[in-house]
Amino acid sequence: MFDGKKVLITGGAGFIGSNLAKKLVELGAKVVLVDSLIPEYGGNRQNLAQIADSVVLNVSDVRDPYSMRELVKGNDYLFNLAGQTSHIDSMHNPKTDLSINAESQLSILEACREVNPNIRIVFASTRQIYGKPRYLPVDENHHIEPVDVNGINKWAGEWYHILYQRVYGIPCTVLRLVNTYGPCMRVKDARQTFVGIWIKSVIEGIPFQIFGDGEQKRDFNYVDDVVDAFILSATREEAIGKIYNLGSKEVVSLNTLAEILVKVSKTGSFTKTPFPPDRRAIDIGDFYSNYDRISSELNWNPKIELQTGLIHTVDYYRRFSRFYWD
Repeated sequence: MFDGKKVLITGGAGFIGSNLAKKLVELGAKVVLVDSLIPEYGGNRQNLAQIADSVVLNVSDVRDPYSMRELVKGNDYLFNLAGQTSHIDSMHNPKTDLSINAESQLSILEACREVNPNIRIVFASTRQIYGKPRYLPVDENHHIEPVDVNGINKWAGEWYHILYQRVYGIPCTVLRLVNTYGPCMRVKDARQTFVGIWIKSVIEGIPFQIFGDGEQKRDFNYVDDVVDAFILSATREEAIGKIYNLGSKEVVSLNTLAEILVKVSKTGSFTKTPFPPDRRAIDIGDFYSNYDRISSELNWNPKIELQTGLIHTVDYYRRFSRFYWD
């Protein structure tokens, strides 16, 4: 399937990109990673420690169209994961979010159109584009109404991919991710996911905070399941031109998530605090996905239960915390 194939991963030293790279190396792919290694965006050389001799890391920024034009040449697959993920940062610095999550995506697709129009692309989008749910679980036909700049720009990024598939025939698939967690995620703050800072806190024995009453419901995917979704989306013809939600049947409140994390860590505790005004303004309440489309069309279903995934994640950061703490 991937044996001997040339694969490019943007955001390749980041959380999902590095885990995907490990899987692709196992499958025999020739992997090139693109990552700016800008500290705020999650790239970390430690994420690649297991495969450092098996991949090529190009320290470059997806906002550089000249660099991307050269990098996309000759590749069979592009897993396009580079992005700015912080919702709060997108509100404080909207132009940076625009340049990374929208403008650079257009530049990447233009490069593909000009020098490699047959490259198979899978783009990482987000459930954030839906905004506050009008019904649950949220399927792909749900109304799009982002509550922050990040959601608007990610929506633009994904539709550039769909447009270039429809107009120019570049084979693209979009995955709308929910809350992804696991080894190699950013944990020094909540820029990537609040689960990260919770895990750092329990390992340090510091109480972590839940904003609001903690009854907000969410679904979570362990990173290995997300990697499987990217692999399937890249290799199945019926996925071309499609948008798929990921998600889980295991829907829990934040209170329940916190209780599971405290249980598996044996060192944690948590408190509740009112929402800060900037977070309250963009909070979406309950959110969990309907992922029947990818389940029925590609036979993707999450396999790792939440408690098991949290055990693996806590264990990883207990062993490698020195590479991820400030």
